[in-house]
Amino acid sequence: MHKAKSTDSWEYSLYIPNDVRAVTVSRRTLRLILTLHGLIHLVDVAEILAAELVSNAVRHTDGPAALRVRWVDGVLRIGAWDADPEPPEFPGECADLTREEDGRGLGIVRACSAVWGWQPLSRFGNRGKYVWCELPAVVGL
Repeated sequence: MHKAKSTDSWEYSLYIPNDVRAVTVSRRTLRLILTLHGLIHLVDVAEILAAELVSNAVRHTDGPAALRVRWVDGVLRIGAWDADPEPPEFPGECADLTREEDGRGLGIVRACSAVWGWQPLSRFGNRGKYVWCELPAVVGL
């Protein structure tokens, strides 16, 4: 099996319908991608992050979505595009993620990634946004 090097770079995009089953498809696809690139040590955290991003894209919009996975310079970037151009709703800095039923997704992304953010982005003529996060090659840095 090929082991990813910090000098390697690659990118995958998975276009998904507005369907809750897309979360499972995205997680399994991400697991396969990372396994084939020798990044199995990132799979557990990466799956959680991708699930939260894709879940938000599917639950809070009516249009299509996409999962984007990119490896550049030893950093894994996971992002989800959706057709809603409005900024994502962030939990407050002091939000109790253990008690709230909704709104935990971006708090989990913030807690589990090295850096994250969002930006307006259009795809195929559809206005929307891209919410992303990054994991370094060595988790915990």
